[in-house]
Amino acid sequence: MPSDIRPLRILVASSEAVPFAKTGGLADVAGALPRELAKLGHDVVLVIPRYRGIDRAGYAFKPMFRFEMALPDGMRDVVIEEAVMQEPGSAGAVRVLAVRYDPFFDRPELYQQNGSDYPDNLERFSLFSRAVIQVASYLAEHDGWDTQVLHLNDWQTSLCAVYLKTTESRRKELQGIKTALTIHNLGYQGMFEGNQLLKTGLPPTLFSPAGLEFYGSTNLLKGGILFADLLTTVSPTYAQEITTQEFGFGLDGVIRQRAARLFGVTNGIDVAVWDPMRDPHIAARYSGRDLGGKYRCKQALQEELGLPVKDVPALGVVSRLTSQKGLDLLADIIPELMEWDLQLIVLGTGEPEYEARLRALQGRYRDRMGLRIGFDDALAHRIEAGADMFVMPSRYEPCGLSQLYSLRYGTIPIVRKTGGLADTVVPYSPKNVKAGRATGFHFEQPSSSALLNAICLALMVYRDRSTWETIMTAGMKTDVSWERSARQYSKLFESLFE
Repeated sequence: MPSDIRPLRILVASSEAVPFAKTGGLADVAGALPRELAKLGHDVVLVIPRYRGIDRAGYAFKPMFRFEMALPDGMRDVVIEEAVMQEPGSAGAVRVLAVRYDPFFDRPELYQQNGSDYPDNLERFSLFSRAVIQVASYLAEHDGWDTQVLHLNDWQTSLCAVYLKTTESRRKELQGIKTALTIHNLGYQGMFEGNQLLKTGLPPTLFSPAGLEFYGSTNLLKGGILFADLLTTVSPTYAQEITTQEFGFGLDGVIRQRAARLFGVTNGIDVAVWDPMRDPHIAARYSGRDLGGKYRCKQALQEELGLPVKDVPALGVVSRLTSQKGLDLLADIIPELMEWDLQLIVLGTGEPEYEARLRALQGRYRDRMGLRIGFDDALAHRIEAGADMFVMPSRYEPCGLSQLYSLRYGTIPIVRKTGGLADTVVPYSPKNVKAGRATGFHFEQPSSSALLNAICLALMVYRDRSTWETIMTAGMKTDVSWERSARQYSKLFESLFE
């Protein structure tokens, strides 16, 4: 254990976590950060819902304890099951507890089906949050494991902070728990009709501007922001942005009230999984010292997507196909891009409008544009390895992970200067290149013309192989590991007890 670490007992609650359940970046954080905190010497337990697909992760969950919970339609049995992510006592070992209540969690998807949210999501995640409190109570009374930090993630677990300071505040075994809430994306707040607050078991007095009321609705994330002891979000720039009207989604005033307790910690990635020297998904291995394998990866990617195998700039995109990700900005300029001698490769799924638009464009430019609609993790690795540039024109991006994968794989990111993209990509300039700092390209305005100008600049620099490889290797040397981020979280958690 590092000598500067004060070991803590940390209970992490998340609605998804790799490798058990995933819809987005939250799962990557909740799967990796607990292991990294454990490697630093903390004792970490992760709590997730027991979704239908959880067994596909290959871990054997066994019943640990059960309890009764009062729901609006009567008492219901909830079972807590347990597995271990690694062998007990090994570095990074984390106990994983799953909240089993099949009527709520044994479903095809996590939050929605056929593009529509489950209508009982409030009841589902109220139950999950109450079950997390029961887990903390059980661990204290039966295992002698008193939770010191309860780490919450997004609106699905925000109610835990509210329960601890209201309905559960007198329970002796829960005294002294400090709560930290990480906001992964402020655009998702857990908003429901105002009269549904009663379904949470919270008193009606909390339906007020000083509580969970939000323009006549019940807002779960607002409750977490107000009641948590510590707030974090996933990059320093995003922490500043969400205090503004432009990025605050109506909660900027509430967040400004808590600004003194808000901190930005940039996400990391699993550098063992995303490693061009060991990646089993790619055609050839390579490193910053020997880039030859990257060019073989490019040829293999061209063959896989049915594109001509030739040495032209290859631009990669792996993204949710939504306006937040700026896919309309990209689609607007594809006809102009296709006039140049380059290739564009897109992988993603999202809004039907953008899927249809990209399919139509790919139909027009089959020899220059490759497209796969859907989610394919192995292909995502091959795009990161085979592309020369990676395009991320997000309107807002709390942190972003793809640009971190790109840095690791020597694929130069072209990003909008926002959130974590601004924090993790050092923009091209002759001065930054000379200093060995430049790792990519920025553009500021969320417009098609600004994106096109950034791509044009990147294509110009691409012609100078010496400069291009200097930028590539600078990115590959960047520390994008979770260890760096975990140390920052550790210091913040420790500060709760100073």
